[in-house]
Amino acid sequence: MVCILDGKIELRDDRIQATWTVKVNSFLLAPIPVTKELYFSIIQKTGELNEELQVPVTDVSWKDTVSFCNLFSQHMGLKECYLISDDGENVICNWEADGYRLPTEAEWQYACKAGTVGYRYGELDDIAWYLENSGDKPHVVGKKLPNAWGLYDMLGNVWEWCWDVYDANVYGSYRIFRGGSWAEEERGCGATCRRRSHPTLRIEDLGFRLAKSLS
Repeated sequence: MVCILDGKIELRDDRIQATWTVKVNSFLLAPIPVTKELYFSIIQKTGELNEELQVPVTDVSWKDTVSFCNLFSQHMGLKECYLISDDGENVICNWEADGYRLPTEAEWQYACKAGTVGYRYGELDDIAWYLENSGDKPHVVGKKLPNAWGLYDMLGNVWEWCWDVYDANVYGSYRIFRGGSWAEEERGCGATCRRRSHPTLRIEDLGFRLAKSLS
């Protein structure tokens, strides 16, 4: 995993014309999204014959991702980050645990921008699979150029779930996802673009990336 040093990031919500600054503590972030190969191996599911296993896993709900994080943490002998209620409706994160978790929205955007100030960290065709160049499908991870911090596919290929609730007062339990995807138009593949979905929904171009707290 890549060590992301601490810093600050400005988030914004164009819907309500608001901006706010968040302090980001140092953390670890996977250089690529979770692949089908890793996901299937941990949940003990076999991929379809001739299926490309090095593409990002998709069709996973937010709840699927936090469960996976706990399972993978167990597999690696680490302390689980998430306390999940029996009915799955309530999830609490132990930020001090050494296991795997989802990045926060602030962590995700801070890592994506990698010290840059623009909407993207490079030319879109060089760094991302999106509607115009993807051939309407996801691609093997790590084939486009990384950002300055060695992170691949932060934009395009698949959207990535984050930990945060989008707006509890308006959208209830909806969670945030970031980054754009193979099916997204150019304008949707940017470091500050925010989307949301219900934590039980699975979408064909939505996956996730693993983070880890530093003690």
